[in-house]
Amino acid sequence: MTEGLDALEASLPREPNGQAADTNNTKPSVIVSKPIPYTFDLGNLLVNDANPLPPNPSPAHLSTAARDCAQALINQLLTTCPIKSSSDGVLMTLPPSTTPLPREKPLPAKKEQTKWEKFAAKKGIKDKRKEGKLVFDEETQEWVPKWGYKGKNKDGEGDWIVEVDEKKGKKEDKGNEIGVGGEGRRERKEKVRRNERSQRANERRTRKNDGGGG
Repeated sequence: MTEGLDALEASLPREPNGQAADTNNTKPSVIVSKPIPYTFDLGNLLVNDANPLPPNPSPAHLSTAARDCAQALINQLLTTCPIKSSSDGVLMTLPPSTTPLPREKPLPAKKEQTKWEKFAAKKGIKDKRKEGKLVFDEETQEWVPKWGYKGKNKDGEGDWIVEVDEKKGKKEDKGNEIGVGGEGRRERKEKVRRNERSQRANERRTRKNDGGGG
């Protein structure tokens, strides 16, 4: 570290006589020496000063101690941390922090289980793995939505030519023949209605079990 500080001292502006330039002759040195050496946690940009202060320190004493700590921290950073230039500027890589810091806020309270979660835990029911909203279409080699606009569930509805099931053929709806594409849409909508009816029935059954009537 001494070599690094010597290089830092040598880089300061100097007068023609070789002395460091100092317009007011009160500028402190960049080399800080204390009876008790500082300890550092560079990952947190922290310097610990164990040197005791005088009783009832004056603002000048506090200012000098703070300045020395800041200068020592800068010296340590410049002489121990790797520095590189990039398109974003000069970057310094800090080491991992060593001082555990307290949380800003207390730990969140444990969330109470819902009735369903208690029931599932009692019966050994495991949650289904959550799946995304996209599915890979092997035909187009693209990710497409599972449902909705251009959804995978509408495959075949826009085809001009569709293979017809001879047993099924064409069905009649209110006296009008429905093509295979229309039949696919009708079945999809009927499936949605069945799911909605099942959901309403489950909700009524849940309210009844909870004592809410229904």
